[in-house]
Amino acid sequence: MIAKDIMTRDVVTVSAAATVREAAQILTQQQLSGAPVVDRQGQIVGVVSEADIVANKGSQVKDIMSKNVCTIEEETTVEEIAAFMMTNKIKRLPVMREGKLVGIVSRADIVGAIATGKPIAVYGPVYDL
Repeated sequence: MIAKDIMTRDVVTVSAAATVREAAQILTQQQLSGAPVVDRQGQIVGVVSEADIVANKGSQVKDIMSKNVCTIEEETTVEEIAAFMMTNKIKRLPVMREGKLVGIVSRADIVGAIATGKPIAVYGPVYDL
């Protein structure tokens, strides 16, 4: 299984110019724990999460968002995604195609993939030392 098999395609984004309150409203209404932040050209410039909103150290999303955005490609395997999320303590990864946002994979998407019963190795190899 790969990212494009499990990703959410209708990605809810938040504008970097939005207020913290507006971002909170979007996340609440959409029942999300975080979302990619885009600039006026639609390029990803960050990710805003519930934790960013709770910490609230600014009035606009651009002030509170995480700016180091990790992304994946559509062909990234679920095993690679799970390992990357666990290693880097990331809860969601935007999925890109030719520099454009085409989806997002969250931990819930991986749990859903596991629930289908298809074989997914979400743990790294175990070595006998």
